[in-house]
Amino acid sequence: MSSLPENGVLVLTRSRAVDFYSLTKPELTFLSVLTALAGAYLATNDLTSGTFLLAHVMVGTMLVGGGAGALNQFIERRFDSMMKRTENRPIPSGRISSLEALLFGMLLSASGVCYLFATTNLLTTALGLVTLLSYLFLYTPLKRLTWLSTIVGGIPGALPPVMGWTAVKGDVSLEALVLFGILFFWQMPHFFSLAWMYRKDYDRAGFPMLPVLDADGKRTSVQIVGHTVCLLAASLLLTQVSGLGPLYLVGSSIIGCGFLACGVVLAARRDTASARRVFFASLVYLPLLLAIVVVDRLVGS
Repeated sequence: MSSLPENGVLVLTRSRAVDFYSLTKPELTFLSVLTALAGAYLATNDLTSGTFLLAHVMVGTMLVGGGAGALNQFIERRFDSMMKRTENRPIPSGRISSLEALLFGMLLSASGVCYLFATTNLLTTALGLVTLLSYLFLYTPLKRLTWLSTIVGGIPGALPPVMGWTAVKGDVSLEALVLFGILFFWQMPHFFSLAWMYRKDYDRAGFPMLPVLDADGKRTSVQIVGHTVCLLAASLLLTQVSGLGPLYLVGSSIIGCGFLACGVVLAARRDTASARRVFFASLVYLPLLLAIVVVDRLVGS
């Protein structure tokens, strides 16, 4: 909570600072930053001279992602209060007011776009703005209308590595498109399995997520397996277009097949336990894939 001392100045206490931090959806923002850095890292030939640019990409992506998360929670505050998974978020719980969240999100978003403009280039700034606007004004309202919102939401979710690439190279090349594909295809099993786990919550709040509409789980399983197959193909294609070596080829193949196996088990069993396994496999897969990229480049350099 905040306190009001005798001089009338509002003091931001630790608990409120944590609430403002949670408004930024730190897990998703961290993922955006990590993938943006991966894109910049792959595009950079000289890591020593590119350190400052990588830092600028990190800060700009963090601000834009954090602002998008806060504004998304502002928009969905009424629906968040209907779900057990989100009812304790800062706005529905009353710890942060709607106005505070709106102003905070607008400040972060504007700062992020301006920071990218000042430190990177116009293309990267434009991609950051597209990421922000499509997340807020396409994906967020579509969640109330159709399960295809998950597919649409995959677009802003897959743009950060492209932003990292363009910050260094200044153009969108085949490598950037493959990175986009990897992130896009990864998101589908990640979010479909999450929606499966919380289908009752989504149903209660009136979100027509695919697992809510798909009582026997067959359609959801097809989506998860199909996108995981595409993810495996895209990750292997990166070997061909980026110059990564055999370490990456072998490593990405192993973890990709492991992730796919979790999806196949879900398709066979169609239960919440298997969906949870796919979700946690997705959390392991992406950081591990990025780590393999880093190690491969270090070994090959």
